[in-house]
Amino acid sequence: MANLKELRSRITSVSSTMQITSAMKMVSAAKLNKAQMAITAMRPYADKLTELLQSLSASLEGDSASSFSEQREVNKVLVVAIASNRGLAGAFNSNIIKASRELYDNVYGGKQVDFVTIGKKVNDIVSKTHTVVANKSEVFDDLTFANVAAIAEELMELFTNGSYDKVVVVYNKFKNAATQIVTTEQFLPIEPVEGEGNANLDYIFEPSKAEIVEQLIPKSLKTQLYKAIRDSFASEHGARMTAMHKATDNATELRDSLKLQYNKARQASITNEILEIVGGAEALNG
Repeated sequence: MANLKELRSRITSVSSTMQITSAMKMVSAAKLNKAQMAITAMRPYADKLTELLQSLSASLEGDSASSFSEQREVNKVLVVAIASNRGLAGAFNSNIIKASRELYDNVYGGKQVDFVTIGKKVNDIVSKTHTVVANKSEVFDDLTFANVAAIAEELMELFTNGSYDKVVVVYNKFKNAATQIVTTEQFLPIEPVEGEGNANLDYIFEPSKAEIVEQLIPKSLKTQLYKAIRDSFASEHGARMTAMHKATDNATELRDSLKLQYNKARQASITNEILEIVGGAEALNG
């Protein structure tokens, strides 16, 4: 059994760790509340805009079709992997790294697959074994629509100039504080909806369907990327809050166990001292 000094040292260390994890949990909970409200508010708009433009793009034919809808033979793929700049969030970052490697090894095996990383943690790992054409981790320092739109414009340029035939986004979709869903979405080309959707509804387009689509598609793509990053941002704080909550519970359990050991060791020490005193007294009397 460890001596009393060692047990006291371990109890102090675990208590300090418990205070840190508890503070991190509260910070993440505060940040999560704001991030959750932001993604909850914009998700219906982003989803409906994407659905509408997919339907309109599918109805355009020939020269009227948008360059962002061009379906090409897939030889070069760009994967946008979105994680975080910090750790201590459970499996949040490792799940994105695992999904990215799955795309590289199995889904697009034999093709050229490059990466754009958003998050230092995913960049540190992926860049060791794969080609990273750009690292946009600084976007988390000032997460605004304008900063994300600049990234989306670069991705659109890489697609339209033929550098890549497909662009996909991998991120954690926020469900609740305890659940994040690893999601892979096709960013470019725009996927047509199955069936005719809303294309045949009796709408009057002014100035024209083609012009409306050509102007709204870039905005829709920027919104789609912004939604994905916002989803990931909320998921990060949810994952970290959950991880720190579990760490705090484990530290509390370990501290209580160490205190029990310490009390038992202290009681045993006191009992031994009493026995030694009694034994010495008996020897003197004998």
